[in-house]
Amino acid sequence: MARTRTLPTADELRVWRDYIETAEALRAAISARLQSDSALSPGDYAVLLALSEAEGHRMRSSDLAARIHWERSRLSHHLGRMEKRGLIAREECVTDSRGAEVVLAPAGESAFHGATVPHLRAVRELFVDALTPQQVAAAGELVAALRAHLAQPADRGTE
Repeated sequence: MARTRTLPTADELRVWRDYIETAEALRAAISARLQSDSALSPGDYAVLLALSEAEGHRMRSSDLAARIHWERSRLSHHLGRMEKRGLIAREECVTDSRGAEVVLAPAGESAFHGATVPHLRAVRELFVDALTPQQVAAAGELVAALRAHLAQPADRGTE
């Protein structure tokens, strides 16, 4: 039986660290551009994007949290700040009186639409333009492989 390596090699760790540091630098640069171009945080944009794509521009809080991969308590605090700014509203759920729905407010829709073109321009300038078409395709394959691996049951590789 072949012995499997339990720790990454030095080269694998270098690639991992480069990947993490570059992803963080890219995220920070795009976030800074979003903030300066639109006064929206990346969290604001994630919420507004999800609501803009939702049927009726509304979602239950729990569904919204799952959609943007946030914990419900984090989302609740963030929604409170967005509500004070008039970007969203919280209304009673029409199908379940125990729950509430987050609704895209007109000001939120306007802010989202105003931020979208500058945000997509920043993605193009900071990510897409740095790569060849082949590298963009390879990056797509890389993230697809990582997502598929992460979607496997947690007990993978323990046999």
